[in-house]
Amino acid sequence: MSLESVATADRFVDLAGLLESCEVDGFHADFLSWGHYRPEYWRNYWHTHSFHEVCLAYSGEGRFNNGSVQYDVVPGSVFLARPGDIHEIESSETSPLGIAFWGFTFRPGGSPAPDELGWWSGLTRSSGPVLSDRVGSLPALISALAAEAAAPVSGYTTTLAALGGTLVVETARAFALDDDLAVDPVRRDRGPVVVEAMQRHLRDNLSRPITVRDVAAVVHLSERHAERLFTQQTGASIMSTLWRLRLELAAQLLLDHTLSVTEVARACGYSDVRPFSTAFKRKYGRTPGDHRRTGGTEFL
Repeated sequence: MSLESVATADRFVDLAGLLESCEVDGFHADFLSWGHYRPEYWRNYWHTHSFHEVCLAYSGEGRFNNGSVQYDVVPGSVFLARPGDIHEIESSETSPLGIAFWGFTFRPGGSPAPDELGWWSGLTRSSGPVLSDRVGSLPALISALAAEAAAPVSGYTTTLAALGGTLVVETARAFALDDDLAVDPVRRDRGPVVVEAMQRHLRDNLSRPITVRDVAAVVHLSERHAERLFTQQTGASIMSTLWRLRLELAAQLLLDHTLSVTEVARACGYSDVRPFSTAFKRKYGRTPGDHRRTGGTEFL
């Protein structure tokens, strides 16, 4: 989502009293301020806070003075005043600055404390940068938070807590060093996930006609690729797994005496009792009727 969306997110200020705190990765944040300035000339003079204050410029130009350093800010600039930083912000008179801003405390939530390096270092490292163009998903988060605050509905507390936690993470990421954000390579093996999706489709549709084409379409693979992957992961073909699952279901349903054998057969994808009985006896060594009479047990 673009910076233009932040310009219309003036209901961001309505988060006051709705989103007060969140927990994320072992840290606790208390939200203390929410603001949205339209692009017109303004200035807040030298001051300091006991919390982190963050601004995202969405239009215009301005100046952010932090201590003895002066920073020029433009659309897409994210700038941060850490607790104790003496700072001021002044909009340009010819190209007024528009910003959204938020303030929050940030502290470890308990023990053990998180490792020194991580996304949070963007907030906890006192010597870190205070100006960034790494906006990430901040515009989308601001817009989503403003929309949720504008018209709260059932579930808003859970939604706001999730969005608030993400806002804290994305804020810290904007000011973290590359080394802070580095993680070990993430290995992604889609095979097991794809096969589980195919197996779930089989289990969910045991009473319906199913072909390899149907199963392959669910995971957007060709029939050949789907069959090869399924067999590699499970040691059985798609159709043999389907018949096994159907007969295992039948063995359970037959113990329900309110169901006729015909009804059980149809619930397991067989349109006729005869092929069902043949397949059942081949797998279990007894007819569906014998299975029902013995309560699913076999006496030797």
